[in-house]
Amino acid sequence: MKALLLTLLTLLALPVQAADYKVGDRLTAQNAKPGSYKEITWDDLMPRDWDPMQALQGLDLNKLQDSDPRAQEALDRLKASWNAAPANPAMAGKPIRIPGFMVPLEWGKQEVKEFLLVPYFGACIHVPPPPSNQVIHVLPAKSVKSKTGMDAVWVSGVLEISYKKSELGDATYRMTNARVEPYKETRR
Repeated sequence: MKALLLTLLTLLALPVQAADYKVGDRLTAQNAKPGSYKEITWDDLMPRDWDPMQALQGLDLNKLQDSDPRAQEALDRLKASWNAAPANPAMAGKPIRIPGFMVPLEWGKQEVKEFLLVPYFGACIHVPPPPSNQVIHVLPAKSVKSKTGMDAVWVSGVLEISYKKSELGDATYRMTNARVEPYKETRR
């Protein structure tokens, strides 16, 4: 726990790799390279019939104040639903390539050895984590050099359905022996 806290404090004290990114920004998949990995989007990881907002159905959020106990109950239901978000079984065993942001789980000497890949900047560190089916637990083939730990990257590898709980967020998917490359955006 102490190591995790030190890691978080270190990350928050470092300048973010990209002043180009704001909390909530998503990466575009415009830099596709041909190869054996199919480039996917984050939406591909969600089953088509799964509604991430199902837990809030029938609730008029505009009528709730933050201090209303029903607001906290709704947030708790939503969090539980997102932590148990289902995998898309069609993605199991698929060789994929996806852009995202790193959230380090194991960090040392400006190298990341294990991380969560998330779809938008700031997830798990500055804002709550996304649904678990929008998080990939990545074990890279080799440590990834990083100054901030929140780098924008491309990750390629075989996707597995494997649940991982961590203090920073839960993941429905895992990629081992993954290839990690810096994300470079083409400005148009």
